[in-house]
Amino acid sequence: MNPTRAAIAVFGAAGHTGRFVVQEALRRGLVVVAVGRDARKLDDSLPSGVEWRVADIADPSSLDRAFAGCSVVINCAGPFLDTAAPVGAAALRGGCHYLDVTAEQGSAQATLADLDAPAQAAGRVAIPAAAFYGGLADLLASSVAAPGPIDAITVAIGLDHWWPTAGTRRTGERNTAPRMVVKEGHLAPLVPSLQVPDWRFGGPLGRQAMVEIPFSEVITLAHHLPVHNIRSLLNRSALQDIRDAATPPPVAADGSGRSAQQFEMVVQVEQNGTARTTCVRGQDIYAVTAPIVIEVAQRLIDPAFQRSGALALAQAVDAVDVLQSLHDAAALQWWGADAAWRQPADACTGTA
Repeated sequence: MNPTRAAIAVFGAAGHTGRFVVQEALRRGLVVVAVGRDARKLDDSLPSGVEWRVADIADPSSLDRAFAGCSVVINCAGPFLDTAAPVGAAALRGGCHYLDVTAEQGSAQATLADLDAPAQAAGRVAIPAAAFYGGLADLLASSVAAPGPIDAITVAIGLDHWWPTAGTRRTGERNTAPRMVVKEGHLAPLVPSLQVPDWRFGGPLGRQAMVEIPFSEVITLAHHLPVHNIRSLLNRSALQDIRDAATPPPVAADGSGRSAQQFEMVVQVEQNGTARTTCVRGQDIYAVTAPIVIEVAQRLIDPAFQRSGALALAQAVDAVDVLQSLHDAAALQWWGADAAWRQPADACTGTA
């Protein structure tokens, strides 16, 4: 295979999420270069005909060689506190756009702060958290927010199960920094509250006990929206799953490799005395990251794309357009605040 400038390099291609990303790119007819640290894993896990290259974050020259001839680098290898800086820097050195799928707040913060100047100099973008965590809430909130100050954004995530991958467990061990929220217009450490109300999700999830546990969406939202308060909630049973060392990893339940996990994400934006709500539902939070990040990558390789710098996802692309494309492709179900024809009675609910 002879990569062209439209080739997409996937770093961490042999990992659980990386394999979904490679498959989604191939499904859309894109040229893929799979990159990882272990030649045997790459050779064993990739579809026939996919070019693979070995690179290590401790060897910048190996990253430069791996990304040569590509136009976008998607980093799927966590912990991103370790991989985002070297992989992002190498991508920009090579004239590539950089995307990652981090849920880690510290990693997203560092990418937005440290890669902005290099990305502008390269005429490329660096986008952290273009995934289920981080990017999806950013798209949803941006799709319903009006220009001007925002009083509050609430993100509520419901998972019927959370079967964590080995990578998720490694990241949890590595990511020991205090979680941040936005309070009175500023990032501040989370002060856990015992007064978190239950949340009424639609469909099979129904009423769920919630806990406040923010992910990278707090960083992406605060980066470009003038919001006074941001609160992120996760159902308590999902948190118990991931904290239980006995919880098994995800197991494929269909031909695409997705697990049976069902999710719903609801975002409420309070602004100008009104509250607007939008939500998505789908299957498998790891698998759904693939169509999200590839949908964005396709926009970046369009010659009409002219943005540069380190950007949150909804700064770089049109939120409504991306959500509509994902909905139309059946990657997820989206209920927009202004789309009554998509609004069943049990969707986009709220506190119980």
